[in-house]
Amino acid sequence: MEGAKSTQRIGAYAVIVRDDALLLTRISAAGYPPGWWALPGGGIDHGEEPLAAMLRELHEETGLIAKAVRLVDVHHVHTVSPGRDDQWEDYHGIHLLWAVDVEPGTEPHVVERGGTTDAVRWVPLAELRAQQTGAVLPVVTHVLERIDQFTVGTGVG
Repeated sequence: MEGAKSTQRIGAYAVIVRDDALLLTRISAAGYPPGWWALPGGGIDHGEEPLAAMLRELHEETGLIAKAVRLVDVHHVHTVSPGRDDQWEDYHGIHLLWAVDVEPGTEPHVVERGGTTDAVRWVPLAELRAQQTGAVLPVVTHVLERIDQFTVGTGVG
């Protein structure tokens, strides 16, 4: 759409599967779109190494520390639609996706206060497949369709 603000964002995300559940974070009112479920992770700061960005975001949003990681996939989304403040936006998001293993028995909790994440929880894969979780970002659907790529041969899961 002519006049739409162009935005490109590159992010780094953790895919963590445990006991047939996927770890998801909820976007706060400070983020967009608020209330939607996402993967732990976020934008890569200018000059930041992508893996370091994923590890930083993982800790800020979940309090967890990765013990093993493997880059698995790249996802992207391109939309032209109303965005923040109902202004039209031509948005292109590029998502680097890592399979991540964390210490067993560690429980996630949001560390960063006032950020773009207000909740974190393990969501059963069956609940996600049945679309009973509420709104999830397209990258979550992408991961769910390829979940075996994130669990096979990594010790993850």
